[in-house]
Amino acid sequence: MQEFIQFPQIDPIIFSIGPVALRWYGLMYLLGFAGAIWLGNKQADKPNSGWTRDQVSDLLFYGFLGVILGGRVGYVLFYHFDLFLADPIYLFKVWEGGMSFHGGLIGVITALFYFARREKKHLLSIGDFVAPLVPLGLGFGRIGNFINGELWGRVSDVPWAMIFPGGGPLARHPSQLYQAALEGFCLFLVLFLLSRKPQPRGLISGAFLFGYGVCRFIIEFFRAPDKHLESLVTEYSLSMGQMLTIPMLIIGAWLIYRALQNKSTAKEAV
Repeated sequence: MQEFIQFPQIDPIIFSIGPVALRWYGLMYLLGFAGAIWLGNKQADKPNSGWTRDQVSDLLFYGFLGVILGGRVGYVLFYHFDLFLADPIYLFKVWEGGMSFHGGLIGVITALFYFARREKKHLLSIGDFVAPLVPLGLGFGRIGNFINGELWGRVSDVPWAMIFPGGGPLARHPSQLYQAALEGFCLFLVLFLLSRKPQPRGLISGAFLFGYGVCRFIIEFFRAPDKHLESLVTEYSLSMGQMLTIPMLIIGAWLIYRALQNKSTAKEAV
């Protein structure tokens, strides 16, 4: 009989002082945010970068607000619109949990629009600057999901399958680690290498959208949907996560094509 890995018992709270507690999940997001600030400042410090450290701080602050607000609104509208119609106050019941990456992305894009108008910068230039910073937060966030023993994957018999608390007696894919590796490390490496040299405007933004779209579309085959989302599967057997990812793939591919075309046109003009 095959032996599977038992999920390690990890206390989600690192330490607490009275009513204040530091949780692993919160620490992961803090590490992602700190990494983004550090890398953003390194990019801003380059000669003729067109950025200051103050602008980096403001950009990440607005982006953080966009993630929180957009993530919550997106989760409610995409996945729980029926509850919202029955009780609009549900939108503000954040203590019950529920965030959507795609909603958070829309929130971040909205924040970038505002920042672009305020600083008089091109939206795609801002997207190219911030895109390499995002996978850091995604990767650390997925590690936080793993430590919490949540968002586990589908039932599997692979040697590294784990038995998660709350996931029943069957072993499952540790899909949180798959996401941390693909959406976090691999996507960061690709975008970081691209950003080391000047690229046509929009290329890095497009690479992020397309790269994340590919990673998320693949991971959805291994990730178990939440109980209340199991019915959100289309007639083509695509999950809601995959359906929401398709526009990202299309827009990302278009931005890459557009950037490369502009680069070719510029070379011909020379």
